[in-house]
Amino acid sequence: MSAPAPRIQRAPFSELTVSRFHDLVRLRVEVFVVEQECAYPELDGLDPRSEHWWMEEPEGGSAPVVAVARTYLREGTTVIGRVATRRDRRGRGLARDLVGAILSSGPREFFLEAQAHLVDWYRSMGFEAVGPGTVLDGIPHVPMALSLD
Repeated sequence: MSAPAPRIQRAPFSELTVSRFHDLVRLRVEVFVVEQECAYPELDGLDPRSEHWWMEEPEGGSAPVVAVARTYLREGTTVIGRVATRRDRRGRGLARDLVGAILSSGPREFFLEAQAHLVDWYRSMGFEAVGPGTVLDGIPHVPMALSLD
């Protein structure tokens, strides 16, 4: 019998416990700062106005959060960012499920800055490049958008 699938959760910053916010940021730091060796301002001031999305193992454990993302509104567009999956859980479609849940949350305009090596992955979900690439914190990114209206 296979293990139960991780559950998608979401909450605005104001409803997160300190412990839960710690778990979300911990995973983001593990992926972006440690794995990608990118020193950047993780605590950028956007979290307090963001809705946080995550997937967690049903049984919990020492590190129950396996995937994360955050969204916030900018001029009527939902900005998706900080999409990350725990290294030992990659290749199982968790980030795709998490982004899919975000896209299903309502008809909206979406925007993200995709790491260049993930452009095709985001294209497979309907995103299109909307400008030239740029380097953010030493990593090539491409601005991408999707309209579901």
